Parts: sequence; structure tokens; C-alpha cells
Amino acid sequence: MTMAAPLLSVEGLAIDFRDGERITPAVRGIDFSIAPGETLALVGESGSGKSVTALSILKLLPPSAEVSPASRVLFEGRNLATASEPELRAVRGNRIAMIFQEPMSSLNPLHTVERQIGEILSVHRGLGRAATRARTLELLAQVGIPDGEARLASFPHQLSGGQRQRVMIAMALANEPALLIADEPTTALDVTIQAQILSLLKQLQRQLGMAMLFITHDLGIVRRMADRVCVMQKGEIVETAPTARLFSAPTHPYTQHLLDAQPHPAPLPLAADAPVLAAVSDLKVWFPVRRGLFRRVVGHVKAVDGVSFSVREGETLGIVGESGSGKTTLGQALLGLVPSTGEIRFAGAPLPTGKKGLRAARRHMQIVFQDPFGSLSPRLPVSDIVEEGLRVHFPALDAAERDAKVVAALAEVGLDPAQRFRYPHEFSGGQRQRIAIARALVLEPRLIVLDEPTSALDASVQVQVIALLRSLQQKKRLAYAFISHDLRVVRALSHRVMVMQAGRVVEEGDAESLFARPRADYTRLLLAAALDPSSSGDDDRPRTGYTPQNSDGSETP
Repeated sequence: MTMAAPLLSVEGLAIDFRDGERITPAVRGIDFSIAPGETLALVGESGSGKSVTALSILKLLPPSAEVSPASRVLFEGRNLATASEPELRAVRGNRIAMIFQEPMSSLNPLHTVERQIGEILSVHRGLGRAATRARTLELLAQVGIPDGEARLASFPHQLSGGQRQRVMIAMALANEPALLIADEPTTALDVTIQAQILSLLKQLQRQLGMAMLFITHDLGIVRRMADRVCVMQKGEIVETAPTARLFSAPTHPYTQHLLDAQPHPAPLPLAADAPVLAAVSDLKVWFPVRRGLFRRVVGHVKAVDGVSFSVREGETLGIVGESGSGKTTLGQALLGLVPSTGEIRFAGAPLPTGKKGLRAARRHMQIVFQDPFGSLSPRLPVSDIVEEGLRVHFPALDAAERDAKVVAALAEVGLDPAQRFRYPHEFSGGQRQRIAIARALVLEPRLIVLDEPTSALDASVQVQVIALLRSLQQKKRLAYAFISHDLRVVRALSHRVMVMQAGRVVEEGDAESLFARPRADYTRLLLAAALDPSSSGDDDRPRTGYTPQNSDGSETP
């Protein structure tokens, strides 16, 4: 039997980045191919060279990138590495299309949906206005956006995350490409929306018969989507195998490391007599909606609507739900960072309402944010960042005493205190998150709100941070309010779990029972999307009988 010729064949691809006299190798002589209709996954941790490889196929690399003259990128028999700009324009968006990781930054915020999809059709197909509009509506229906006519005039900020990603897919598929490059297309999405997008991509791939290069660090997605897998480490492909074989019998130590880097459920034993540290009763955070010339209040966005819960000393309460469910607002209200009604008690006393009282209470209640790069000042060295809280809450300490506490906090989270005079950009993502944890720990708090602290990290770094949080909890009997939409991480850390939807609690219970026997349809939906490798299926929604909804009651796209 004669093997079909590859649709894409990459041979000896080598890429360096030049900064003055400094040369940094990014990709080191890699080879791979994709057959027509095949899905090849390119996996690896941040910095492995996955996205650089994908961008090089269409010569979309920045000017600082230098591609070796010996590199060959053969597509339909043509070497794109030596193609002219007019030849590349004929291929980009036409024969090869690309979906980027973050649709909000990839879509033009000043152009409507109709204009952004229509531009691709007019450039590559020369369609007239009426034909372009008709084809745009057809594409919106194809990617599962209801009422496409109403969405034509929408701008990206008026769409949900799932809708924006569907628009990106519609743009990519407008000219029915032979190859689709999907660069982390679901990383920023909730698990249920992620499952829908993955199912949609598989469905459209079958309909159009296109090949797909799928770039991700999520091995769960790889298992669902790929026919073959290339594993990248430090710019090299270290293993290539059919998906089933790679997961059942990986041969390279790095592949084995990636497969082992999964969080395992192991919350620390909780003392039976552990006292309640924080108790919340009927908490509400309503944001007014104002309209008209006089900005009258016409309604409210009920971000948190009558939530009650408690957290005991040494306990981790997992707070889960999709974007917009009220998780983060709840955490902010617990710390008095947003106005709220209801009762919040900490260590047996009501949380102070005045500025001075709140400041004193916050020494015992700290927060670690989702994005350590955004939450750490780029203008301050790490020593100043960690020390800042000491200046506020311990004004009697002198400089040497403050520095000693900073050194101790950094050592406690596994960082070399000698590096404390460096700036955040000089650290990796995992190290920056450890700095954020050290900043919280230096004040010796009793409760820490962890707001998606691992979502921006690679799987192996996630496991390290989870182990660190467990260790700190054991030593200091810390209580955690752990906010996340990643149920694997929540399951690994939490004693109890609270599931939120549209500002309300739909289910609460001990973690083991909730994961084993969820009672609410919404909880079953989340668990199926996050933990079941086959949940993407052939339908565009998991089979739960439940339709996700936004806080205003409208259906989630």
C-alpha cells in the first residue's frame, strides 16, 4: 500500500534569536510531517519552542529571529522557507490558517465581527459585499454562534470568551484551508467552553477534511485530539509517537516527566477540633447598572448573591465555577476589597468596616493573585516587593530586621535569598508565583485567598506549587480559600469544595464526596468537562441535560 505524501513536511528547522551580539537558540534542527486530514500535536512546556515552530511555517517570526538557510518547510510541494512575500500571502489564511491562543488580543478591537471575517473573504476570494455577508453568516452558524445576524455588528469586547474563540475559528476556516494551526486555542477558556471548542474543531475537521497542527502543554487535550504527538524540550523534538502508544509506553524521560506531572488528590488531614477561622453569612456583592442621561440605576449585576460558608484553621476550601460565576469577587469581598453586605466574621469577631480596622485585619488575611507577572511591580526588586507589607504592618522593625524576615520568607518558598535584589522579569513563571506567596507569608497570615494561583503555569510547575502550598499549610496551619476553574488542582488540595454559578452556591460538600457523587447538574457538567478525557465527544455540549447560563440567565455560547 502506497503512503500518501505529507501535506506539510518540516526538515532541519533551526531558529535563533539575535539581540545585538547575543544569540539564543530557540529551535534546533527539528523534523516532522503532517498527512492530509491528520492531527499532529506539538507538546512541551513554556519555552520549548512550540509556538516559534508554528509561526515559522508561515514566516510570521519577529525580525530578531534568524532561520537557518538549510531549513525546509515543504507545503503541497512548495518550500515556504524560501517563498516570496506574494507567494506567502496566497497561502496565509487561504491554504494554511492559524488560531491564536488569546482571541482578545488577536481580534481587532476597533472592527466588528462582520468586518474581520469579511476582510479575509474579500482579500482571498474577491467576494462582493452581499456574497461576503452571506458567507459570514454561514460561517457563524457553522461554528455554533446563534443569531449570527445580530452578532455581525458586535465588537470583540461585546462577546464572551467562547464566542470570541468561535469567531477566530470562523476566520480561520473562511477559505476552507488544507492545514489549520491551532496554537493553545483553549488555554484561556473555562473547562466547559474548552470541551465545546475542542468538539467543534474535531467536527469541522471531519467536515472539511483538513489537517491540524495542535500546539498545547495540556496532555489531556492531546489525548482527545491528536493522531500523533511530537514532544518538544529546549527546542528539540525528543519523542514522536502515535498518541495511544505515547500515553501507554513513553520512551523518553522528559515525556515520562510530563505524564507524571499531574496533581494527585492528597489534602492534609484536618484536625477534628480545628476552630472556624472565617465565617461568611448571606454575603452579597451587587454592582449597579446605570443608564440614561441622569445615570439612574435600572438594575444590578448580582456578582455574589447570598453566599454563606466557613473555613476552619488548616483547611482548604475550594471555590470553583466558570468565568463570571462570582469566585474572584467573593474572594475580594472576604478581604474587604470590594463593598458587600452580609456578615463576615474572622477569628470570632466581625470584620472591621473602617479603613484603619481593615488594614489591621489584612495582616492576617492575604491574597495571591492569578498572574504573578501582573501582580508584582516590574520597577521594584524582589526584596522591596516582599518587604512592602512589613513596612505597613510592622513599622517598628528596622531595615536589618525586615531584611531578615524577607530572607526567611524566600527560603521558605524554595527561592535563593541571594537573588532577592533581582527584578520579577528575571525569574520564571513558577519562581514569580513563589515570590507572590512569599509576599503573603512574610506577614504570618492565618488565611490566604489563592485566586487561580496555578492557571498560568505549566503542569510540572503546578505540581511544585501545590506541593509548596501543602507544606506551608502543614507547618503553619494556614487556611486557604482556593479559587479556580481547574478541578484537577482543586481536587488535589481541597478538603471541601463549593461550586458557584451566577453568583450563587449550587453545591457544597467535602471534596471526596463531591467529586465521587456530585448532586447538581452543573457540578456534573464541570466534572465531565474537566476530568473525563472523552467528554468532548461528537456533540457540541457534554451530555448532562444542563445548559450553561450567564448571570443574566442567557445561554452561554
